[in-house]
Amino acid sequence: MRVISKTKHVPRRPFLLNQRQKSVIFLVMLCLLLLSVVLGGLFLNNDRIATNLDYRNLGPTLAHPFGTDWLGRDMLTRTLKGLTLSISVGLTAAIVSVTIALLLGMLASTMGKVVDGMISWLVDLFLSVPHIVILILIAFAMGGGAKGVIIGLALTHWPSLTRVIRAEVMQLRSAEYVQVSKRLGKSRWYIARKHLLPHLVPQLLIGLFLLFPHAILHEAAVTFLGLGLSPHQPAIGIILSESMRYLSTGMWWLAFFPGLCLLVIVRAFDMIGEQLQTMMDPQRAHK
Repeated sequence: MRVISKTKHVPRRPFLLNQRQKSVIFLVMLCLLLLSVVLGGLFLNNDRIATNLDYRNLGPTLAHPFGTDWLGRDMLTRTLKGLTLSISVGLTAAIVSVTIALLLGMLASTMGKVVDGMISWLVDLFLSVPHIVILILIAFAMGGGAKGVIIGLALTHWPSLTRVIRAEVMQLRSAEYVQVSKRLGKSRWYIARKHLLPHLVPQLLIGLFLLFPHAILHEAAVTFLGLGLSPHQPAIGIILSESMRYLSTGMWWLAFFPGLCLLVIVRAFDMIGEQLQTMMDPQRAHK
């Protein structure tokens, strides 16, 4: 007798990505977008932003996707160069601000109640006043320019991250390995360098990318008000400020495309910070 064996067909499960894998793919896409903007701003020919009255006040076309301004300058080139300048200023200010937050957060959590009270009072003082007000005062006192904007941004964006670092270090101080190092006679510098600082790297990285969008927006706002970068530089704030006088004549592209690109770049950096936060959270990363 012939026996026919029947094998049960098991359907193949579709390949699904977890949250960490999705975050990695999303991060790569965002980084490629930002890299393309920076490379475009660095390597585009400066001749396209030279005065050419034969092509002035042109709307968006294939040759000039963002149109041209009242001097015949290509707005796409000006926008990309302005975004590159804003990214460089914002990155410098964010790095300095993160460094200040790290130092003050470490001092507040390791140097006793007196230092902790002084730094906490300083944090509350800066948080009680809007960033833009202090930034305008510092930029005005420094005489404007890139130096004044960078110093103002660096000195106004550290308080929130300082609180996060202080709370994290206070929690790490009670860890068993830190207590063992203290009993073995290790110095505060050794404990901070070997035990505390490695655990703070994720918070510092996330804080850098979350501070970055605020720095870019505030730089554009101060430059828009005339207290930031030089009018001879193709900064986004200057482009938006100059375009205001031409909006009533129907030249809407002068402000629309630079403003939209600024919002896209700010949102991209904000999303990079959110995705890094998701990847470093073990509970959300593997969902």
